[in-house]
Amino acid sequence: MDELVKAFLLHLENKNFSPLTIKSYREDLDQFLQFCKSRRQNNLSDFVPAVIRSFLSSVQNTAHPARNTILRKIASLRSFGAYLLQQGKIEQNPFKLLPAPKRERILPKFLSVEETDRLLNTTQKSPHFAARDKALFELIYSSGLRRSEVTRLNIRDIDFFNGIVKVLGKGSKERLVPVTDTALEAIKTYLACRKNPRPQDPLFLNKNNQRLTGDGLAYIFKNTAIASHLARKVTPHSLRHSFATHLLNNGCDLRSLQEMLGHKSLAATQVYTHVSLEKLKSVYNQAHPKSEENL
Repeated sequence: MDELVKAFLLHLENKNFSPLTIKSYREDLDQFLQFCKSRRQNNLSDFVPAVIRSFLSSVQNTAHPARNTILRKIASLRSFGAYLLQQGKIEQNPFKLLPAPKRERILPKFLSVEETDRLLNTTQKSPHFAARDKALFELIYSSGLRRSEVTRLNIRDIDFFNGIVKVLGKGSKERLVPVTDTALEAIKTYLACRKNPRPQDPLFLNKNNQRLTGDGLAYIFKNTAIASHLARKVTPHSLRHSFATHLLNNGCDLRSLQEMLGHKSLAATQVYTHVSLEKLKSVYNQAHPKSEENL
């Protein structure tokens, strides 16, 4: 079974799944296999709905994970089952009919415009990589890029003349996203600090002059957030959420936002309308003389 899991994860890599997705699938499947081994049910013939339900029940009773974590584990198992079916290892996918709880709606956490400005300005205080970090943060906020998307970029993916960036998103789907003049200028300043940058070179490098990784990007964000004295956890996704929320609050339509974010369905983008409604309700409650806050 371990070899089948390795082959499945390699299959996902070949299909250009993001490193974070593959990591999650690996953790979920390893946890499932350990459970099966503990019950001596590690053969394909043992993969029956009853065993799978016992695994999910064990996870819920011991770790008490969030509902969306359980949903992700179910998705991992279903994908693995579909792969085994495709490879002719099983005759039917035992994971397909797993009962799934309703997805918990979690509103994206974003920064205010003032907090975003403070974060972006803090990058200029980096002792060794100020130009890089400034360009990095400005680009993510400018174009709402995912962590994996920004680390995959090469210099040639930036069109300075037209002000756009070519992004390779989920499922290896390319999209073009506008870039602000501020971000473009920050990128030019950073590239001017590099020795003979070539179009095929990675856009962002680490201290070893290798492509910046997702973990490296997360480390930079953590330290910059601490230095900016923000009273909340900040991740690359925080800037992506801020990008989407700020655009929507300033009149951007959902379809355009969906295209820029690279969402497969409009439903994924519509979560940001709830953020806007929450802001609208807050303003209403503070301003209306008959609201509960003003009685």
